[in-house]
Amino acid sequence: MQRHFEHILQELKSALIKMASMAEDAVEKAMESVLTENKDLAASVAQGDEPINTMEMQIDSLIVELLALQQPVASDLRLILAASKINNDLERIGDHAVNLAESGLTIHSKSKPLAQRDDIARMSQLARRMLSDAVDAFIHLDPNIGEAVVLMDDSVDNLNRKVTHELMELMKVDPESVEQAIEWIRVSRNLERVADLATNIAEEVVFIARAKVIKHHAGDPLPK
Repeated sequence: MQRHFEHILQELKSALIKMASMAEDAVEKAMESVLTENKDLAASVAQGDEPINTMEMQIDSLIVELLALQQPVASDLRLILAASKINNDLERIGDHAVNLAESGLTIHSKSKPLAQRDDIARMSQLARRMLSDAVDAFIHLDPNIGEAVVLMDDSVDNLNRKVTHELMELMKVDPESVEQAIEWIRVSRNLERVADLATNIAEEVVFIARAKVIKHHAGDPLPK
């Protein structure tokens, strides 16, 4: 029974890593479609989140099987509980990738460039790095990488506030920019959510490795 439990636990880890790779790829392609005006790529992302949804259900089944097999030791139980949350976070990241791609399709139908595009590109770079690092932290169960991801979240939040404020002001003086500006705000907010979900994953890694919950203590020094 113990060997079977360990086999399923390893299968769970592998499935989460595969799902994380799919979510990373979806966000990367979605933002490439937004920033390069690649309509075909945007359409493929907008219609292609079903594999991530399927993977979420498979991981849920593995978690249920693990909990039904036997009473896990504390470290395994932390991993299983964190995996359930990470699974949900990754599925939501896939949803945000679809939102990004859909905004890209609308943005590409407009020709007027906006100055906030550079800030959006910077947000994309930061959010995708946070997601990549959070996944790396999970693969290696490295709480130090997880903590570094948590500390990056403020930079994305600040850029989101800056972009949203500037675009709101633009819409007041330029009615023709409204539709495009709204979609860029939507892109900004979806990137901010991807960064938040990457932060969640990083926090779960700290929980697995150190049995410390840091989610509600963002302003406090991170535990060692």
